[in-house]
Amino acid sequence: MSKRAMNLNLASPQLRTRVAVLAAGLGASAMLGVGVASAATGADTATGAAAGAVAAQADAQSKAAQSVQTAEQSKKEAPKAKSAEKKAESKPAKKKSSWSVPVNDASISATYGTGGDRWANKHSGQDYAVSVGTDVHAAHGGTVVKTGGNGAGDGPAYGNAVVVKHADKTYTQYAHLSQINVTPGQTVEQGEKIALSGNTGNSSGPHLHFEVRTGPNYGSAIDPAAFLSSKGL
Repeated sequence: MSKRAMNLNLASPQLRTRVAVLAAGLGASAMLGVGVASAATGADTATGAAAGAVAAQADAQSKAAQSVQTAEQSKKEAPKAKSAEKKAESKPAKKKSSWSVPVNDASISATYGTGGDRWANKHSGQDYAVSVGTDVHAAHGGTVVKTGGNGAGDGPAYGNAVVVKHADKTYTQYAHLSQINVTPGQTVEQGEKIALSGNTGNSSGPHLHFEVRTGPNYGSAIDPAAFLSSKGL
């Protein structure tokens, strides 16, 4: 055996030992790396779980606070709502009147009791300024008692006129008409068209002369504005 071979053989156990030690060291390092990595992963998981728990708790607290705030707001608003409800209950509903004005969208051109050259005596009714041909409606339900020219018997100053008797023993008269659409004895309802306005009789311009009377004939008129006001108009 050569000297070189002997040296190799002699070195072999030492070499093998060194290789083994080196391999063991490398293995330990590798294992340590795996452990560190595992520990890091575990720490990240734990951190994530903790963060999730904190977020969930914060969300729950926020919802709880919002519920409390909503409840407090409802408590504050409850008295206001009750007060409004009480007011609504205590306020009586406005009753619809069974009377109405005889023409729509008209202005008053002369009132009851007015004096002047246009009338022999003080004005016995209320004048509504409307154009010729405007619909005239019954101010209240009743029965037609008089119609025709010459004020339906009340005199030429009224021109064409209609008189209606009502259940409360009052009468309404509609004068200076251009057309009459009802006849004596006919029953009419509130708001029913009974004539067209005009400029007949003693009239200084197109209008409707309206009277409220205690009887069917001239001389029994009362203030129509006060009467209609008493009926809620």
